[in-house]
Amino acid sequence: MNKNIKQSYLKKIYEFKKHNKFYYENSSPLISDKEYDKLKKEILDLEKKYTFLKNNFSPSQTVGFKPSKNFLKFKHRQKMLSLSNAFKEEDLINFEKKIFNFLNKKVYLEYSVEPKIDGISASLTYKNGVLVYGVSRGDGREGEIITDNLKTIKDIPHKVENSNFPKDIEIRGEVFINKNDFEKIKGTFANPRNAASGSLRQKNSAETSKIPLNFIAYTFGYFEDNKFKLQSDFLNDLQIWGFKTSKYNKIVKDISGLVSLHKKFEKERFQLEYDVDGLVYKVNNLQLQKRLGFTSNAPRWAIAHKFSADYTYSEILNIDIQVGRTGALTPVAKVKAVNIGGVVVSNATLHNEDEILRKDIRIGDTVKIERAGDVIPHVIEVDFKKRKNSSKKFIFPTKCPSCGSKTEKDFNKITKKYDAVRRCGSEGFECEKIAIEKIKHFISKEALNIDGLGKKVVEKFWDLKLIKSPEDIFKLDYDKISNLDGWGKKSISNLKYSIEKANEVTLDRFIFSIGIRHIGIENAKLIADHSKTIENFLDIINKKNINQLLNIDGIGETQIQSIEKFIKNRANINNINKLQKVLSIQKLEINKKGKLKDKTFMFTGKLIDISRAEAKSLVEKNSGSIVSTVNKKLNFLIIGEKPTNKKVELAKKIGVKIINQQEWTKLLN
Repeated sequence: MNKNIKQSYLKKIYEFKKHNKFYYENSSPLISDKEYDKLKKEILDLEKKYTFLKNNFSPSQTVGFKPSKNFLKFKHRQKMLSLSNAFKEEDLINFEKKIFNFLNKKVYLEYSVEPKIDGISASLTYKNGVLVYGVSRGDGREGEIITDNLKTIKDIPHKVENSNFPKDIEIRGEVFINKNDFEKIKGTFANPRNAASGSLRQKNSAETSKIPLNFIAYTFGYFEDNKFKLQSDFLNDLQIWGFKTSKYNKIVKDISGLVSLHKKFEKERFQLEYDVDGLVYKVNNLQLQKRLGFTSNAPRWAIAHKFSADYTYSEILNIDIQVGRTGALTPVAKVKAVNIGGVVVSNATLHNEDEILRKDIRIGDTVKIERAGDVIPHVIEVDFKKRKNSSKKFIFPTKCPSCGSKTEKDFNKITKKYDAVRRCGSEGFECEKIAIEKIKHFISKEALNIDGLGKKVVEKFWDLKLIKSPEDIFKLDYDKISNLDGWGKKSISNLKYSIEKANEVTLDRFIFSIGIRHIGIENAKLIADHSKTIENFLDIINKKNINQLLNIDGIGETQIQSIEKFIKNRANINNINKLQKVLSIQKLEINKKGKLKDKTFMFTGKLIDISRAEAKSLVEKNSGSIVSTVNKKLNFLIIGEKPTNKKVELAKKIGVKIINQQEWTKLLN
């Protein structure tokens, strides 16, 4: 079962990355915004339901897409992250519950609410009142400098002459086109968002000026000497400074109020002057926002409440089984093409074998298909009244459709159940489909990040026997490539450059690149920080001394078992050994300038007025490390109420310093 889930998940990830590229890099989206949001939701829902799922291209790990080569790059001083999504009241309740859990207590919350405009995010940096930089979101860490293009928008002040305007501030907002204005130019662009994106990425700002773009400001990034207490106060001052804000902004006191407002907006959204795909809720108290902080790609203090999905009915023509990097088999329904919310749909995910059995989905069935932010919509249910008498139950393959290996479901020792996903038994380079997906993963953004060697190119080079393993990338026959259609001197030169650049890689990215199941980029960083060098990492896996990794906070039995299974496959080990000979693998450099530099900590017992999660976050922000076991490498054991006696006694025995919460707090000040 887990294999099928993983397969479905990886398919969605592939589609998500593809559409990110078409939208952010090429300014030519293939799908509607709603469909994109639906894809994102399905990925995040899968990750929430099945915690073993993780991928560096997931919307939980990435924001936007890498900046275009057509513009100079600009590193955001404060990351421009995306928002987590909510689709029902339960999601909002859980969102608020997570806030209380993080803070370790219930606090009074009110929310600053604003429409989620369906446009393009941009940031404006002002110094001494003058606009000096206008930047796209890019991948959230680094954007494109598009100052001249943004200056063509009438809503963006070039200079702010107000004595209360901060000396150094980054103001963020949304660039968009009103519906009425879009009607005049819709022959050129697919939709308003596409028009906004394409216009902002013109090399010539004179071309941008021809498009009726608007800008609404909604928050700040970097803010020198921020003295505001409330988000709503900041929004009010934005208007005083000459920025346009949404006239629909509201303050709402509780979840029920948010739900009521959402229902009202969903009914009225088509009457608004611009496209809106939901509402954004932000904790109004800026001090609480600061405490709550961020996850890897989203703030803990904000959430986007999306509007409901579209659906229709269609007939299943066939069910294809796709094989992913980890061997997961994912069923995809091929359906009669139908239009859902303005987008033609011909594929729908079926998730996994168990899902097919549970819903009794068969070839020839008429099914309800829903788009919930996903590129690949999913099948909700079968219309049994329209089922043909000749229909037969779908038999999920017990052999891999790629290599013929026996498929199997892993037994979860924790749940005492078999996983939902069925997997190819090889899990190595012996299976063609797995091998191809492993190579695609190897070149991906969070791994080696090789531009010019996209997934379609990998498939083509595989068919031509130019690449059969990751190592082959560094031994490409460029003479043969030059004879292929679409490969001129410039494209080959760019590919060579990207590959040469990728030759030097940090240890964490290398560990991630080899594609161990359950080892995402964050876990790879943890292992790299523990190993320090490639030699130490190889020593750990070659000597099969994997259990030492259990000392790393964040690495558990699931990850250990996955690594053990990975290294049992000789092809995987051979791949690692070959790669480390052709690559320059650098030690992971971690910034350690905080007050807890080089110190290790462990908490036991209940803390007062702070959650364990926030406490750990404070340690890490101050360059300290958290460990999961009491050993000689532990510097401080912090005890709260009702600590674990066994941990305390062991700490005393081996000489670990034991301090209380108050003493630990003093270390931070």
